[in-house]
Amino acid sequence: MTTPRLGVVFRPQLPPEQLRPFVTSAQQAGLDDVWLWEDCFLEGGLTASVAALAWTDSVRIGLGLMPVPFRNPALAAMELATIARLFPGRFVPAAGHGVQSWMEQVGARAASPMTLLREWVTATRALLRGETVTTSGSYVRLDGVALDWPPAVVPPLLVGARGPRTVALAGEIADGMVLDAGITPAGVRAAVSQAAAPGPHEVVVYLLAGATRDPIEAELTAAGRFAPEAVAAGTAADIAGVVRAYADAGATTIVLQPTAAELDVEPFITLAAETRAALNS
Repeated sequence: MTTPRLGVVFRPQLPPEQLRPFVTSAQQAGLDDVWLWEDCFLEGGLTASVAALAWTDSVRIGLGLMPVPFRNPALAAMELATIARLFPGRFVPAAGHGVQSWMEQVGARAASPMTLLREWVTATRALLRGETVTTSGSYVRLDGVALDWPPAVVPPLLVGARGPRTVALAGEIADGMVLDAGITPAGVRAAVSQAAAPGPHEVVVYLLAGATRDPIEAELTAAGRFAPEAVAAGTAADIAGVVRAYADAGATTIVLQPTAAELDVEPFITLAAETRAALNS
């Protein structure tokens, strides 16, 4: 088994002013990644990503994910290219449908989220590669658009996926996929097979973790996503064993996620660092 990347999630239920100590602690702890969310209506993902990158110099920052109905792909490409030029090789953005009730709430719900995601990701990736894009789709319409400052190091663009159609689309059009908490190792293995990506494909998995099992089970149950195999609880060695099961199933990056009620993040980062050490031993 190749040792996977190991990161932690900064949940947006925490106030933005806690981001700086969180990311600096994660870097000092030797973790590979810090991942951010853009849940409605909490914190902006791109602004938080830039701040996290500026406050660190080695940890990778992932944004999983940007809801595509919120952003014109040309604007998104401009923002992503700027971040990639400022912090080459350290930023991994992901895009997704967004929670449909939230998209409805802001008047941005698409009649066909799959069509929108396909058009958006295809156009944005082409712009990031420095191409001139002309397209007239159902949702994305660009006429001779090209970035003046495309990134020298093109960032990977991942797709957040849950259902089999989106997983398959991620394998077809993206550089990888982000699978959310509650998926089991068997589910990861099935998703990797479903994606059937033709080239290198990053598989990021969020994994609810902590010292005690009950809060994790309660959160997954409330979300209708509980499965015993999707819980990583106990000592660092216990959690490392669960991480290995996900890596064996095809996950390349495992991102440990505290519960929403976990407000004291320092013990969580310490536990994640000890898990990293257990994986390397």
